[in-house]
Amino acid sequence: MTTHSPARAAIILAAGQGTRMKSPLPKVLHPVGHRAMLDHAIDAAEALGCERIVVVVGSHSPEVRAHVVARLGEDAIAVQDPPLGTGHAVRAAEAVLGDFVGQVVVTYGDVPLLRAADIEAVFDTHDGVTVIGFEAADPGAYGRLVMEGDALVAITEAKEASPEVLALTTCNSGVMAAPVGLLFSLLGEVTNQNAKGEYYLTDVVELARRRGAPTRAVMAAEDSVMGVNAQAELATAEALFQKVQRETFLAAGVTMSAPETVHFAWDTQVGAGTVIEPFVVFGPGARIAERARIRSFSHIEGATVATGAEVGPYARLRPGADLGEDVKVGNFVEVKNVRMELGAKANHLSYLGDGSVGAGANIGAGTIFCNYDGFNKARTEVGAGAFIGSNSALVAPVSIGAGAIVGSGSVITEDVPADALALGRGRQVNKDGAGRVFRDKAKAKKAAKP
Repeated sequence: MTTHSPARAAIILAAGQGTRMKSPLPKVLHPVGHRAMLDHAIDAAEALGCERIVVVVGSHSPEVRAHVVARLGEDAIAVQDPPLGTGHAVRAAEAVLGDFVGQVVVTYGDVPLLRAADIEAVFDTHDGVTVIGFEAADPGAYGRLVMEGDALVAITEAKEASPEVLALTTCNSGVMAAPVGLLFSLLGEVTNQNAKGEYYLTDVVELARRRGAPTRAVMAAEDSVMGVNAQAELATAEALFQKVQRETFLAAGVTMSAPETVHFAWDTQVGAGTVIEPFVVFGPGARIAERARIRSFSHIEGATVATGAEVGPYARLRPGADLGEDVKVGNFVEVKNVRMELGAKANHLSYLGDGSVGAGANIGAGTIFCNYDGFNKARTEVGAGAFIGSNSALVAPVSIGAGAIVGSGSVITEDVPADALALGRGRQVNKDGAGRVFRDKAKAKKAAKP
């Protein structure tokens, strides 16, 4: 007989005010790896296969509500008002879950490093309450897990704990799973008779045991369950996130001589054999193929770099930059929304915005794609094998034909046919002796001053 796993749902608590962050940005919207902490929690829930995800928000934070609605829709919102503790927050999600039947896991919008793989074990049993615990280096104010063998007897908040319980180092992460019916039935019995006058989610463990329902804990690494409540903790979470990213890429065959200086986004992709030099920053949406080279002090966001391409040093690839194989984008070159084909080069000091560069074309130093007229963006098309001389301005919309040459210092406002030579600059005039005359007058004027 085949046993089917029950359906899964997630309740993500994101109603805290986050006053310790001292920031106008709501706490759960602060980024780790260029992604809001709340989105990391939603990502984990989706990776777990949760068919329903409910985010509990506070009425004080319309920005959080708007963020959730944009990603999951209005049906994913539950409001806790006023805030009366974690148990109260979870109960706010009950009506939103409606007729859902299955297992529900409670997670947090300010725990950005917790992944689906860390949570999966809470679903291994389907008839009781399971929490995620961790061994704390400094237990401090964490709630303690009181165990008897494999069974979880109680979760005791630090403010309520005896000296014996405070001596324990196995602590509560706050993450909990149970069948949906059991969870809300138990929450209905939770009171606020405690030091903080709040309804604790943790009280359901003792209540479950009174009913004879199994209670247990599964363990996770302390780093993975760390919560963020202040800016220093946000910086720590970012450092931990970057450490994991770097280790992952190194293990996958990416070469970094100084990995501690390279900054990745949550969705960065880098192929094996690629070399990343020191002090490179990847923003969201960077896709780097195998055997590319990203040189020092480059910034890449929303861009694609193909096999064998070289970027930098000091280059900036903005969204829509698409570098083909063996393309070279050198120092102090900015590329935005431009496709560069096989072997094209822009070696230094150029801005390429909105357009295309054909295979083998060369963009000289100081070239500008003049793509914006103050109201609209227009495209510049450079054909295969074309040569753009240094310090040229290509005023879009304009097309440079295959094999064409643009003379240095030109301002090009009209299309250039294939294989043509375009010169868009004033004629040079030399006035013999004028330089000497200028200097003599300047010296005489200076000498006449008292």
